[in-house]
Amino acid sequence: MSLTTNSTRRDFLKTAGAAFGVPYIITSAALGNSERPPASDRIVVGGIGIGNMGRGDQGAFLGRKDVQYVALSDVREEVREKSKAVVDKHYNNGDCQTYNDFRELLARTDLDAVHVATPDHWHSIMVIEACRNGKDVYCQKPETLTLREGPLMIAAARRYGRVVSGGSQRVLGDYRKYVDPAWAGEFGKIKSINVNVGPLPQLCNLPVEEMSEKIDWDLWLGPAPWAPYNSKRCSGSFSINGSSWRSFSDYSGGGMTDWGAHHFGGATFICDVRDLQPEEITYFDEAEGKYLAYRYPNGLVIYHNRPKTENMYIEGTPGEKLAPKAVPTYKGEGGIYGDFIECVKTREKPFRDIESAVNTAVLAHLGNIAYQLKRSLKWDAAKQEFVGDAEANRFVDRARREPWQI
Repeated sequence: MSLTTNSTRRDFLKTAGAAFGVPYIITSAALGNSERPPASDRIVVGGIGIGNMGRGDQGAFLGRKDVQYVALSDVREEVREKSKAVVDKHYNNGDCQTYNDFRELLARTDLDAVHVATPDHWHSIMVIEACRNGKDVYCQKPETLTLREGPLMIAAARRYGRVVSGGSQRVLGDYRKYVDPAWAGEFGKIKSINVNVGPLPQLCNLPVEEMSEKIDWDLWLGPAPWAPYNSKRCSGSFSINGSSWRSFSDYSGGGMTDWGAHHFGGATFICDVRDLQPEEITYFDEAEGKYLAYRYPNGLVIYHNRPKTENMYIEGTPGEKLAPKAVPTYKGEGGIYGDFIECVKTREKPFRDIESAVNTAVLAHLGNIAYQLKRSLKWDAAKQEFVGDAEANRFVDRARREPWQI
């Protein structure tokens, strides 16, 4: 899909009547009014994965007058039918198209953008394929399942000129009370900040269950290892205690990546290191508990689960005040969703640009690896590998089932 497809489609809508040389009926909905832009000026959106978060994302985009939501994909038949009914009711028509296979949705040439809210093991494949198909992407956090996936997603976004936004609304929403004084220079030079988050991912050894829903199980598994159906294995519950896919290492990084996307994202924003990755991860195993210290090239330390330390505890430089900096924020109106849609229009980088989102996920992945190996690590961000550490480098990526390679 060329970068001119969308303008061509919109020009067609504006000139179709003249081109056909016959009466051409355009509805009032297509023409727009003071409350809603004309169809030619709306962003055409489709959704992939309409579970708990996907349903919320869908509702947010449906609620925007500058969006036309036209298609959705999910491997669950009931989800597809219910979600289509929601969209059709919103527009008072029956036009929303549904797909079991996301590739059929991405092949459509009328879509400007898609939102992705599948389990984490699908994110990189879908984002990269969406970019290749000329779609901008809003992808739920955590954006990656492995360290290798991040650079490939960034490269796809840049190569194909796509706007790709990560999905953590909490980075700005929850931590503004720390961000504002930090960027105003009130802490002086920040020496360290602590993040409390978890638990670690666990293996999934759930027994086979009789399938109680109409689900394309092979496609749900996709690149993950084959495993028998179990309702807890594929549950979209927000629980991370072993009763949803978020808990299991085949599909997610556990609480480290799930909530870590929020907390580590907040910490890196507060300390203004969203464009950096740590160079050393020190593992501590003390009487009070296990914890980590991520050291950045500029000397900043981000602790993980430091004993007797509150979440987002900041160690600054007493008596020092730095020059204030302007705090980055959302573009457009409507929070993180509005930021994405505005950037689709302007081609600017969104607040949670894929690169800063990936850098956040890197912290969680490095932490999971350090805890699994029970030792300290050195990370080369330029080479995207552990320094002189063949054992750790085996965890940079993982095998994927055919044909789901990246």
